[in-house]
Amino acid sequence: MATDLHRPASPYTGRRTVKPPHAVRVDGLTRSYDGRRALDGLTLDIRPGEFVALLGRPGSGKSTLLRVLAGLDRDIAGTVLVPRRKAAALHPHRLPPWKRVWRCVLLGVPGKPGRDGARRALDSVGLAHRTDARAKSLSADEVQRVWLARALLREPELLLLDEPFGAPSGDLWRRQGCAVLLATRDAEAAVRLADRVVVIDGGVIVHELPHRAER
Repeated sequence: MATDLHRPASPYTGRRTVKPPHAVRVDGLTRSYDGRRALDGLTLDIRPGEFVALLGRPGSGKSTLLRVLAGLDRDIAGTVLVPRRKAAALHPHRLPPWKRVWRCVLLGVPGKPGRDGARRALDSVGLAHRTDARAKSLSADEVQRVWLARALLREPELLLLDEPFGAPSGDLWRRQGCAVLLATRDAEAAVRLADRVVVIDGGVIVHELPHRAER
């Protein structure tokens, strides 16, 4: 039976100044489709605030892992421990063309952050000047950044990004203070942006570049 535990990786101690040792802990994760293993006993840990690039070719298991961590795919075997406060920008969808951009940012976001909260999120991705524009006037790149702003507005402890969204700048994710897992095929960008690069192939981690501080 699958062990699918979407909860904090470490129990809350009551001391907010102490971070848990891991934002993500994955152990022995397996996901099969019609007898083919997309993930095959995969193990991965991510520290709080760490930017990890998941590097791999198409079909290597990158997107499947992101979907599992996001809680979108629970038909698994193994153990998955993630924060409750997580956000994913996996596949950009069309925005309601008649809505103001700031209202699009608030779609599906819990609480009532309002226009000011939406504008701050848009400012963090370089779109503050488009706050009151209609969604139909946005370019494809701007639509992607609106979806990223929606994710950031949730103030996640874990941010999951698939390749269509590119990578947030180092300054952006450090200001957010959350762990980031970016799935990509771009080796150069992965090495330049991430604290750590892990290579996935055949549903398992086959290689890992050391943490940036150890290089």
